Amino acid sequence: MNSNRIQILSEIIADFFAITISFLVQYWFRFHSGLVPSSISPDLQVTFITYFLILIFWYSILIFMGMYKNWYELSPIEEIWGVLKSVFSGTLIIVTLVYSASSNSPRLMFLSYLLIFSLVISLGRYSNRLIQKRLREKGILKIPIIIVGDLQSCTSFYQECVKSRNWGYLPSAFIVSDEQIEDNSTTIPTFTSLHKMSSLEFEEIVKQFNPEIIVLMKSLRKNYETLMEITSIAEDNNIRIKIEPDLYDAFTGQTQTRNLWGIPLIEINTEIIKPYQRLLKRTFDIVFSLLVILIGFPIWFIVGVIVKTTSKGPIFYVQNRIGKDGKVFKIFKFRSMTNEQKIKTPNWTSSNDPRVTPFGRFIRKSHLDEIPQFWNALIGDMSVVGPRPEQPHFVEEFTKAIPQYARRHKVRPGLTGWWQVKYTSYELSLEEIKNRLKDDFYYIENYSFKLDMEIVIRTVWLVVKGHGQT
Repeated sequence: MNSNRIQILSEIIADFFAITISFLVQYWFRFHSGLVPSSISPDLQVTFITYFLILIFWYSILIFMGMYKNWYELSPIEEIWGVLKSVFSGTLIIVTLVYSASSNSPRLMFLSYLLIFSLVISLGRYSNRLIQKRLREKGILKIPIIIVGDLQSCTSFYQECVKSRNWGYLPSAFIVSDEQIEDNSTTIPTFTSLHKMSSLEFEEIVKQFNPEIIVLMKSLRKNYETLMEITSIAEDNNIRIKIEPDLYDAFTGQTQTRNLWGIPLIEINTEIIKPYQRLLKRTFDIVFSLLVILIGFPIWFIVGVIVKTTSKGPIFYVQNRIGKDGKVFKIFKFRSMTNEQKIKTPNWTSSNDPRVTPFGRFIRKSHLDEIPQFWNALIGDMSVVGPRPEQPHFVEEFTKAIPQYARRHKVRPGLTGWWQVKYTSYELSLEEIKNRLKDDFYYIENYSFKLDMEIVIRTVWLVVKGHGQT
């Protein structure tokens, strides 16, 4: 099993015991200690149901607060701080919903639960760290890694792995440059495979060794294209990337990074959006899309009728697009052209396209043709804000030319995005795609609800100005 999954599973088990112990202590304190006045004593059935609901509640809070991840490689202080924030939030909700209606002091209940649960779950998390450390030191928990760089750096890092067995790293392959592969001055571990960088197909090596982590040495500083290619492949295969601190500047602006506790590496953080942010974003997509569809339904109905009566063809134009994680979905638009469905070769429309109908010109200029995509956002194919989805043909073409292009599929595509509110160019060129990609990455790497709101407001203003292509 993947070490990350083992880590998360062990956290879930530790939290189970912590929640159970906390519930029992709190139950005793509340009903049997005599310290809190109580006129009731729940029977076994009520107690069990309450315990079951408490389990669901606390697991939901911990998941929402992002407490299930590989905390082993992060500072224990950071983990404890996360625990305290989670417990405070959950306890506040419990006191507000349950004890506010009680004649007993909610402050006493709040403080007792906060202290008991914080202490027990913190002890459980710390114990889990000690168990993880022992499993790694004993070689029971091994983390296969691939090291990329010059031969000397790869071997030096291997020696660090030997000295620091509590990391649990097991180098399964070195990927080095051609001119150094024949260097016999460095001892290579017998269980480690050696590969030439220039002749290497990274996809093949990943499939062969199935590593959890790829470690990039600072000697790759000048090989920017190689760095981006390896990072893209790693993300596509859910492999974590770690870099030496000297490589940080090569990744600045490309992704978020985080320092690792006790390990002389920085991890490239591909999980940009936190769980609570994903929930908030999805909630906004559903609520906003419903409001647009329902409130504007009379207008959308009239637009559909006009589309149908002013030109032959269906009301909606349906096309395959690539969405999150590379999945194909069908995007919906009000039809704005006379013969789009007959075109066999995928292409982009150009300014003053003769296929655009008179009414189609109006709805394209006003972006009304995009309104049916709120249905895509409602059902989860798209988001209100995100990188624009592209046709499979173009995705394949752009990915071949720009390997990191696939990174934009780590999030749901959007009706509008950072690029759309900044530029008005619709030119199809590799340079234009690179410029758009920079803006897509900026959005992904700097996501916040505030940024989404800014993009929505800017989009509304552009619609009022008639920003769309005709």
